Amino acid sequence: MTFVRRSILALPALAVAGTSVAQTAAWFPVESADKSFFVDMPGAPVYKVVDTVSAGGTPFAYHSYSLEYRRLSFVAQSAEFPADVDVRQPRAILQAALDDRAQRLAGGKWTQVDWKTVQGASAVESTGPLAGGNALRQLVLLKGRIYVSLGYLAPADALRAPEAQRFFSSLRLLR
Repeated sequence: MTFVRRSILALPALAVAGTSVAQTAAWFPVESADKSFFVDMPGAPVYKVVDTVSAGGTPFAYHSYSLEYRRLSFVAQSAEFPADVDVRQPRAILQAALDDRAQRLAGGKWTQVDWKTVQGASAVESTGPLAGGNALRQLVLLKGRIYVSLGYLAPADALRAPEAQRFFSSLRLLR
């Protein structure tokens, strides 16, 4: 996997790429280690714990699941923010995630941003172009202190492929 793919999908930065035939893939149920979400992926992902520190200096971890399947990349991440992270304004945290990842987009901005509520969580879904004809689709949620992010990197013409639809629609928040 290339450094570019890793840096684009990460919030710590972890990615691994994906596929193209949702009906024939052996879909794999993924329940996060922190029991915050469930999602389907078209194969067994690579699991990593990414240690990080809040702006206030408190250590915490991201749980990251990444899968490269043919020409598609799937990433699911979660974290429980520590007490020193102010989660009273979820939109500000979600906007910071958008702004951080937009720096990696061709042109530095999202082409579509959709603010919504998903399963009781504040959420934003966005899409944007990457260099080389690829595109990034992401869904970022914050429910209390629980942060969940789904990322999908694919050629621009596969942004709404059946695999992407299944990946995003399978998300279930568990707490």
